[in-house]
Amino acid sequence: MSRPSEFTPLLNRALGLNSFPGSSLLWKTGALLAAAGIIAGAFGSHGLQKRPGITPEKLHAWQTASNYAIYNGLGLLAVSLHPRFALHRFAGPAIAVGSMIFSGSIMALILARDRLKWMGPITPIGGSIMIAGYIALAL
Repeated sequence: MSRPSEFTPLLNRALGLNSFPGSSLLWKTGALLAAAGIIAGAFGSHGLQKRPGITPEKLHAWQTASNYAIYNGLGLLAVSLHPRFALHRFAGPAIAVGSMIFSGSIMALILARDRLKWMGPITPIGGSIMIAGYIALAL
């Protein structure tokens, strides 16, 4: 029989084998990130545009942030199912944290730019962390 680490997390669970606990955390994080992106996108389409001071550029930035949250959530769902990448100690957490920083800082700046100006430089840091996670999957 193959080593348990060669199975996917779902198959491990079905066979009663212990899998890396991070794979279920990646799955849950991916699901929550995708859901948050969908909720944010719906808010951007229906509620945000009614707020004073919201320009088409800000709506576009909001849409970009919510799309990245959805895409990265789906990416984490896929990574959590992969027999080797689900065990990667850097890639999944980097994608999750980077995505939250990237999307979250954009949304925060749109909602409260005057109070959160300091978050402007944070956005590219989140994007860089996210990209590093994906590059780590390729190495």
